[in-house]
Amino acid sequence: MIHLSAHPKILAGTTLLAWAVFWAAFSSAAPATALDFDRTRWGGVLETHTQAVTDMAGTRVDYAALARDPAWRRFVDDLARRSPPLSRSGRMAFWIDTYNVLAIDMVVRHWPVDSIRDVGSFFTPVWKLDAGAVDGRRVTLHEIEHEILRPMGDPRIHMAIVCASTSCPSLAREPFEPSELDARLDAAVGRFLDDPRKGFSVDRHEGEISLSRIFDWFEDDFEAAGGDAGGDAGGVAGFIVQHLKDTERIGEADRVWLRASASGARVRLFRYDWDVNAVGR
Repeated sequence: MIHLSAHPKILAGTTLLAWAVFWAAFSSAAPATALDFDRTRWGGVLETHTQAVTDMAGTRVDYAALARDPAWRRFVDDLARRSPPLSRSGRMAFWIDTYNVLAIDMVVRHWPVDSIRDVGSFFTPVWKLDAGAVDGRRVTLHEIEHEILRPMGDPRIHMAIVCASTSCPSLAREPFEPSELDARLDAAVGRFLDDPRKGFSVDRHEGEISLSRIFDWFEDDFEAAGGDAGGDAGGVAGFIVQHLKDTERIGEADRVWLRASASGARVRLFRYDWDVNAVGR
């Protein structure tokens, strides 16, 4: 007769051996690798569905095409399993690109709209609506900007995140690579300051500078970063003086005047154009 139950001593030995093999395999297994932002796919989206333009938007997005493209929905949904790296540059690059994706998607999901602000309401602005899932949880654009990026203490992020609007800084048409982040942020500031329609302009003869309202809304951020510019420039003026090296349009005479007199100049704020930065607008 065949006995289905093993001898007690054999059973005990077999069980211990099995557990030993299991724990050895478990303890030696490599930990699961977190998935960083998919910059390859994002770069493809930017190349295919955005256009560099000479008007004030700088970059326009084909929201209608994205709304028809099932690959876009899969890309956005895939953010739920993506996690920011541990390094500061990795986290900052991750959340800058993620903000830009989710701002675009907010427009895509409600297309056609004249402005991203039309998606929200007076009581619940679009910035505080559910923007999507990232790293396994729901996030808002407000959270990414004000609770994740701004506390990192680098006001250059305000020239890198784009709220789908004409007066926003122009959307970068390449992902933000962590290894190149510092240079990319400087370039973003330089591009914005170089646009006299929405970023910055100077009239030294009138003693006046014109600024984006971004510098007013986030003055405290620029104040913290602009104190070591030299001369009598501090705060926003100091930040601008620090980044004159990144501009191409501002001539040397203006640079000299700004270094010496920017903090005492009259300030005019550009009207902020919230029209969506869509292709064909």
